[in-house]
Amino acid sequence: MGGESEIEQYIAAGGRLSAPENAPPRYRGEIMRLIATFVDSEMAGAAGFADAINFAPGLDERIHAARMVLEKFAHARAGLDLMAAFGANTDRYVNQHPWARRVSRDADLGRHRRDGDMRLNVFHYPVEGWSDAVTMNTLMGQATVIQLGELAESSYQPLADVMESVVPAERRHARLGQAGLARLAEIGDNRSSLQASVDYWYPRVADTFGRLDSDRFELYRRLGLRRRSNESLHAEWVAQCDAVLAPLGLAAPVLSR
Repeated sequence: MGGESEIEQYIAAGGRLSAPENAPPRYRGEIMRLIATFVDSEMAGAAGFADAINFAPGLDERIHAARMVLEKFAHARAGLDLMAAFGANTDRYVNQHPWARRVSRDADLGRHRRDGDMRLNVFHYPVEGWSDAVTMNTLMGQATVIQLGELAESSYQPLADVMESVVPAERRHARLGQAGLARLAEIGDNRSSLQASVDYWYPRVADTFGRLDSDRFELYRRLGLRRRSNESLHAEWVAQCDAVLAPLGLAAPVLSR
């Protein structure tokens, strides 16, 4: 379709790319980076949450958790299909990392990726019990809907189409987490353990938004891969979490970013 300047002009005028062969090298590289982060996070999220199925207190909760794991693996499959169009060996990719492996609970990875694994770092941390799983799912679910909703506006049409189909399921996952958290908060004895889980997961989910002043955003904006800054997305997440936590008597910890 032309060089980078022509592509940027085309995108600035509202154009979208429909296939890998239409994309110049830098655009291809950034698209693959975004898709890999999505696929790795869905793979790791599903693998880590699978153990939570047996943590669930009732059959309905186990069914919901099992469906969530299934849908996250299906989302990863859709992302891998996008990568295959760029020539990626997706069969080999699936076994590239031990998706269920977790670091110690007290580890602090910050925002730095580990060993070429593109998952968001929040998916390297272990879940401890049902209330911890529900809390993590609630906080990360809110973030996921915001972050993937941004990709649904991507200038790469196949990615936007996948995200359009994925976001409703992720929104449902977030609602299930919120409903589960509300049920647990009704039991007074759980309040302190839920607050401890909020204190643990909140800063780790916040890190998934990256640096609030990231200079990479400007590149993504020019390529039509992002519209809103990390700071804007993070602020929306903070507001949504406050709206979920406050009625339950829970509070977000104060972060220094």
